[in-house]
Amino acid sequence: MAKVIDCKGLACPKPVILTKKELDAIESGEVVSIVDNDTAVQNLQKLSDSMGCKSAVQKKEGLFYVTITKSASNKPQKTENEGPVILVSSDKLGTGDDKLGSILMKSYMFALSEADVIPKTLLFLNSGVKLTTEGTDVLESLKKLQEKGTNIMSCGTCLDFYNLKDKVVIGTVTNMYTIVDAMNKSSNTIKL
Repeated sequence: MAKVIDCKGLACPKPVILTKKELDAIESGEVVSIVDNDTAVQNLQKLSDSMGCKSAVQKKEGLFYVTITKSASNKPQKTENEGPVILVSSDKLGTGDDKLGSILMKSYMFALSEADVIPKTLLFLNSGVKLTTEGTDVLESLKKLQEKGTNIMSCGTCLDFYNLKDKVVIGTVTNMYTIVDAMNKSSNTIKL
């Protein structure tokens, strides 16, 4: 029998964490998480994929029922720890003058895209998510990094806060659990 978790109204990353705890507690079986928004559905599907599980989504009366099926033969996706993880928590680099901070961020991202060693992952939080949206000065550098293999992720809660979720043009929208997981698995995390 499936374990059912009521995650309606819970903020990111609680639905992912509660679901993962239930999946970790079983060797095989089903966990059904009830959520009320598309972002939570996407985050649960990413969790399922990262754990090597299968997921299915049903929508009923405005709610989403995400069923994740785990079997003893499921294998988590392997993650490589090549290159650092860089956490970008602002759309400016450094403190002081904002105009200078914008110039420095553009210069940093360009230099990073031209470097021999590129980051495995770029994580964007708080006002840093603005850099992954349309019209920013660093998009060309981010595109070059993505083409070279850098995983670019922006915090969904942050994008919602700044009303920018529909303006993201590069990378994926993610959740705090995935951000913490990427940082914890990295042998080298750099915070800007």
